[in-house]
Amino acid sequence: MPETLFGLPAHPLIVHATVVLVPLGALLVLLHALWPAARRRLGIVTPLVALVGLVLTPLSTASGENLEHALGRSELIEKHSELADGLLPWMIGLFVVAVAVYVLGRRAVGPRALGIVAAVLAVVAVVGVTQQVVRIGHSGAEATWSDVDTSAPAQGGDGD
Repeated sequence: MPETLFGLPAHPLIVHATVVLVPLGALLVLLHALWPAARRRLGIVTPLVALVGLVLTPLSTASGENLEHALGRSELIEKHSELADGLLPWMIGLFVVAVAVYVLGRRAVGPRALGIVAAVLAVVAVVGVTQQVVRIGHSGAEATWSDVDTSAPAQGGDGD
């Protein structure tokens, strides 16, 4: 994996794609599982977005490890890294549920209990993914901005 993209560290660039597509995939899974009209409109989009989020997750982790080696270890970076390692199992679960709700949604008739189980699993996966992304993002922001003094506003160029 390249350490830089367009002269910038790869990690923040890849993470921004991950932070958009993972929650979007979670939202689509929830809509697909709970709202029949959305299910008909979303179709294959739901598992495809979940798949892209799943692929981006280890790319984000790998690029973060590269950045960690370049910056050196710190307690905040270590915490962020440990939390990030916990996202992949949730993303695998979200992707499996995305495929399941897509396949079940394509069936005209099926056991009602199966649909209920899929909806419950969708909610569990969405909550798990969402809380993990928020925790990872918060710890990453702490690691990035912890040494920046935000107590005094920056002065303008003309002494304002």
